[in-house]
Amino acid sequence: MESFPKSPSASIHRPKVQPATIEDLHALTNLVMELFALSDDFTPDRDAQERGLALILEQPSRGRIFVVRNETRIIGMVNLLFTISTAMGGFVILMEDVVVHPAHRGQGYGTMLLDQVIEFATQKDFKRITLLTDKISAESQNFFRKNGFEYSNMIPMRRIINA
Repeated sequence: MESFPKSPSASIHRPKVQPATIEDLHALTNLVMELFALSDDFTPDRDAQERGLALILEQPSRGRIFVVRNETRIIGMVNLLFTISTAMGGFVILMEDVVVHPAHRGQGYGTMLLDQVIEFATQKDFKRITLLTDKISAESQNFFRKNGFEYSNMIPMRRIINA
């Protein structure tokens, strides 16, 4: 059976995962606002979310933000924060804010983002990727489990300082 090359225009218009830039700040803030609107743990605060995202974008040693972008807009994002684990003896990633715009869910874009995170972590010799997902969202938990994440015996605890 003869195979034909894919149309060049199809690959040109296919959404791509790329590092976010400071020019993406407004679109990233909108996505995080949508995510936090669904959470019982967070209250959306545009100024706070924008400040937090800018801190990551302005200092690559703190973390990275990757986006899925089509020809007109950002349709998904993931936020990575870097820290050191004494248990792992090296650098690890705390993955946050994995979000795909509701109109684009179920099309593989979340998996594209996770594949990029895993490739990045492997290339940079990170030892672990940890994430927090909503306890009440079975859909989120199933997505992450399907992509190789496992439950931990650790449970998150927090204390808010200077909110």
